[in-house]
Amino acid sequence: MTSAAEHRRPLPTDSEAILNALPNPVLLVAPDGRIVDANIAAESFFEISTQFLRRQSLKELVPFGSPLLALIDQVRSSSSPVNEYKVDLGTPRIGGDRQVDLHVAPLTERPGHIVVMLQERTIADKMDRQLTHRSAARSVIALAAMLAHEIKNPLSGIRGAAQLLEQAASSEDRMLTRLICDEADRIVTLVDRMEVFGDDRPVARGPVNIHSVLDHVKRLAQSGFARNIRFIEEYDPSLPPVLANQDQLIQVFLNLVKNAAEAVADLGSDAEIQLTTAFRPGVRLSVPGKKSRVSLPLEFCVKDNGSGVPEDLLPNLFDPFVTTKQTGSGLGLALVAKIVGDHGGIIECESQPRKTTFRVLMPMFNPAKQFDQSNRDGVPGTPPPASQNAR
Repeated sequence: MTSAAEHRRPLPTDSEAILNALPNPVLLVAPDGRIVDANIAAESFFEISTQFLRRQSLKELVPFGSPLLALIDQVRSSSSPVNEYKVDLGTPRIGGDRQVDLHVAPLTERPGHIVVMLQERTIADKMDRQLTHRSAARSVIALAAMLAHEIKNPLSGIRGAAQLLEQAASSEDRMLTRLICDEADRIVTLVDRMEVFGDDRPVARGPVNIHSVLDHVKRLAQSGFARNIRFIEEYDPSLPPVLANQDQLIQVFLNLVKNAAEAVADLGSDAEIQLTTAFRPGVRLSVPGKKSRVSLPLEFCVKDNGSGVPEDLLPNLFDPFVTTKQTGSGLGLALVAKIVGDHGGIIECESQPRKTTFRVLMPMFNPAKQFDQSNRDGVPGTPPPASQNAR
């Protein structure tokens, strides 16, 4: 029989370091169902500290009747590893839709102990989507450069000719020349927006208070397109600054809030937009363009209770020209994804009827590291401030 002292014994230091390097949650479950040990990724997944996890029974953390519990019993009796895919481990506390792949195996060195590794589908799928978004963005950059040269110059000639014709045209014909000018302007505006994708110039980044950004965006929205929509704010007041360009962050969240406002426009007094911030200390992801996993502990969400995003559009929602709006250009969310990616972050969308969440994961500001990086790159940076309370 395994002693209580053995239950409490932590994993060896080397093993713990290896486990904490893994991006997937890993649990060691004792014969009585208690969690003996867990890595940092598990702390992030269950949103409680490792110390607290080690005092919990697994039954208290997963949904009632979860297939995971049956799999553990199966592995314990057969002494053979088992894999199960697309299992729902969502609970009201950690989120109602948390689909994972399960890898369950016996720990032969400790009879009755089971190792459980969770691979969250949203995380796995998210990385594939980010790589796809980068590839699509590169295609748009090439297209934008071509359009800027091949379309804008002829359009200026067409518009100038229409203005000359307008001077000698009848009132009825002036409507047609005005239509030519308006449509030429519309195309130029579209091309200008696409040219933003080709702008690879580095921007000055420093410590930004995300709550100041969200408050500013909310004020803009409530004074215009979201005047009759109820806002709910759930902020972590102890959140450290985010490493970002403030103007670009405002552009990101203004776009997301505007989309949310359009999604709830038909709900009348029931229309609701929720803004949340949180610190997720265990979130380390392999971001495209980075050689090693980076820490993205800052989570910012824009949620709405609209009808949701069509399921067939979700995988490509951040690609250029993908839109649910009849009159939309499909460039807004693509630009949002580009800005977030340029900041070393990740954006994802989870949607179902009456609950759509746009989640942005970003790195936090590290004064010493940022100052050193700015000096090496020759990019305008921010020297280490006396305080991290950014404006």
